[in-house]
Amino acid sequence: VIGDSFRGATWVSIHNGGGVGWGEVINGGFGMVLDGSKEAERRLKSMLFWDVNNGIARRSWARNDEAIFAIKRAMDENPDLKVTLPNIVDENLLK
Repeated sequence: VIGDSFRGATWVSIHNGGGVGWGEVINGGFGMVLDGSKEAERRLKSMLFWDVNNGIARRSWARNDEAIFAIKRAMDENPDLKVTLPNIVDENLLK
């Protein structure tokens, strides 16, 4: 949400509750006015690129194999995207 605020979102919100009870979670959301202008298109592309890849990165840090693959592919496609990849422990070392 915070990243969306300076990448072009018309408004952002950070709120409490989310249906599980006040104080249990913090949720965020964003909105965007799409008026057909080139500027709106630029903001949309910037914000969605950030928002989607942020979610993929968080899932990769949870060691999700598909997310690791996807964020590596996204970094290959866009050299400006830099994400720290998780270190995967060799299971044999834990035995």
